[in-house]
Amino acid sequence: MKLSVYNTSGAETGRTVELNPDIFGIEPNDHAIYLDVKQFLANKRQGTHKSKERAEISHSTRKIKKQKGTGGARAGSIKSPVFVGGGRVFGPRPRDYAFKLNKKLKQLARISALSYKAKENNIIVVENFNFEAPKTKEFVNLKSNLKIQDKKLLLVLAEQNKNVYLSSRNLKDNKVVTISDLNTYDIVNASTLLISEGTFDVLQKNS
Repeated sequence: MKLSVYNTSGAETGRTVELNPDIFGIEPNDHAIYLDVKQFLANKRQGTHKSKERAEISHSTRKIKKQKGTGGARAGSIKSPVFVGGGRVFGPRPRDYAFKLNKKLKQLARISALSYKAKENNIIVVENFNFEAPKTKEFVNLKSNLKIQDKKLLLVLAEQNKNVYLSSRNLKDNKVVTISDLNTYDIVNASTLLISEGTFDVLQKNS
């Protein structure tokens, strides 16, 4: 499969890039994608939630009413979860949500996500470009020229580009990543992949 290379004005340059079928043409593994996205989201959780159980509540320890003769249920402590202000039963405790996935599974998930994007024709290749200064308008014009102004965009670059990153930062539904930071969640979460021409060689070697 070949893709045309576009310039920043939205016109075809006449050049094409060949998509490696081992990366962009495999039969996607949905379960691998699910596990990798699940791990990504789990690793982002702080896990600092905490509620007090009855042993941690600061209240009087006196028996609040006599054991028998009231017509109601027994009540031995105001700290009981059945009373307002009492402790919580099996409340959340600080924990780490991270879990391990094998590298090969994560690699399978990433190329599965890329294969989905290729099958859906949601990959655009743009020639290598740079902005002279950080300007949001430049990034807006780029999307407009490529007719993807209404798309949730993931721009993949070969290396960090401060001007491009800062130009996109104020726009919602846009994310700029380097090839080393590319992950399954970002690929799946975007509706369109915009990949610079120079990134393809690196991507197809490292995937």
